[in-house]
Amino acid sequence: MGITLDDVRQNNEFSVYVSKGNDVLATMGYTDHSAAHTIKVAECAADILTRFGYSEREIELARISGYIHDIGNMVNRADHAHTGAILAFNILTRMNMPPEEIATIVSAIGHHDESTGRAVSPVSAAIIIADKTDVRRSRVRNTDFSTFDIHDRVNYAVEESNLDIAVQGNQKDINLKIKLDISICSVMEYFEIFLARMLMCSKAAEFLGASFHLYANDAKLM
Repeated sequence: MGITLDDVRQNNEFSVYVSKGNDVLATMGYTDHSAAHTIKVAECAADILTRFGYSEREIELARISGYIHDIGNMVNRADHAHTGAILAFNILTRMNMPPEEIATIVSAIGHHDESTGRAVSPVSAAIIIADKTDVRRSRVRNTDFSTFDIHDRVNYAVEESNLDIAVQGNQKDINLKIKLDISICSVMEYFEIFLARMLMCSKAAEFLGASFHLYANDAKLM
């Protein structure tokens, strides 16, 4: 079958870089980017491609990409997608992964950030959607509510978050459904803060031949 997510998780370099990247972001005051996030992204991306009928190998490459997509944060948050892609390229090359598969993974990593990226393959599209829809209260690390910035407040306000993937004939829909505590963050404030990410998800869904919809407190925002 080739290199799997289990192989990648057992690689000490990847394990350390995922952990150290999360440590850097913790110091900077960012939300959680630990293995809890990366594994969630890996499995969500795999689920999207599974539901849409992609090959087992593409699904596994999505799992791998999801798990290591944020390793560039150990260098710097700025340009972390490109840095992470180069780091992954070198490690996967040493693991003797075929160049065609390395290319798929590094392009997915290199294009997952909304400031410079876009969907360039099914794996890339799935990673974008899985990453940008992982919004939840448990990712907020700041314990002092009085010092929350806007991103802390928006994430903390999300009491429930579900990504629903629906396939009916030729119609494919990806629906992000969130429940917001509007005493912490208004629905429109959420939409304003995450607009660029949600638009990126919409374009990624289009790449997969699907439609992306956002619901907040049962109100359809897009």
